[in-house]
Amino acid sequence: MAIEHDSRSVASKLFAILDAFDGGSGAGGGIARASTTADIARALTTAVALRPPTIPVAVRPPTIPVAVRPSATPAAVRASTTPAPPAVGLTLTEIAARARLPLSTAHRLVAEWVAWGGLVRDDEGRYSLGLRLWELGVQTPPARDLRATALPYLEDLFEATHEHVHLAILDGHDALYLEKLTGHDAVPVISRVGARLPLHSTGVGLVLLAYAPTDVINAYLDAPLTGFLPNTVTSAEQLRRRLAEVRATGIAQMRDEMTPGSSSTAAPVRDRTGAVVGAVSVVIRTNDSSPHQNEAVVRLAARGISRALGFR
Repeated sequence: MAIEHDSRSVASKLFAILDAFDGGSGAGGGIARASTTADIARALTTAVALRPPTIPVAVRPPTIPVAVRPSATPAAVRASTTPAPPAVGLTLTEIAARARLPLSTAHRLVAEWVAWGGLVRDDEGRYSLGLRLWELGVQTPPARDLRATALPYLEDLFEATHEHVHLAILDGHDALYLEKLTGHDAVPVISRVGARLPLHSTGVGLVLLAYAPTDVINAYLDAPLTGFLPNTVTSAEQLRRRLAEVRATGIAQMRDEMTPGSSSTAAPVRDRTGAVVGAVSVVIRTNDSSPHQNEAVVRLAARGISRALGFR
């Protein structure tokens, strides 16, 4: 019984460390709300709890494959092969405070996460979630299957546009990016594989929010809407009308609302039941041409992925 209790205690503390990065209050309170992130955390904490903390998890996720079509141009760069640097992280003191752990305990657990690859430490001593967590996350059946099914259609969409191509899913109140294809000449954007961005200010996010359950929509609209640029919609009523328009047309258009000079066109991906399980988008320079120019190809890609998932 003592061993079992100790194992659960280790798992709980490891979970608390991850929870700190999700803005939670310790003991899994915040991170557990997001199913994808919770799956990652539970898988890791269970695996680590069954082994001495210094021993890496025995079953490691394979490296995410780099699938580049033979016809792809040399300028095409897979974002998943060279992930962008993680967002600004937390100091050890901040982690300990959020996780409600003694500083010495947090220091030991964070060191184990860093050694395994679940956390990364930058030159300023701040910690962020590591790529290893995301790699494990995309191996969960829903994310893994969606990404694998969608990839050929995403590559076709990139070939047709040579612009940023995104695949994202709803994760709590964020858009979680599962895949990104891009080129050297594409407009600079902040999206990256494994990133979580707001729903109301991204094309894929707007689609995901439009088709989310009513309680999710209401909760999102009840919270303050951050204005990132002058064009960002921050009125709940205006956003509600916009969501209704997305449901009516099956397409979302964004123009200079998250990153200056970028416009997005997004469409929903459905599973065999008709439920929206993801969103696909193309992001171009705002001044390139009409924001409606990519509607047809984005719809086609989303429809192709949906059909491959069994939607008719």
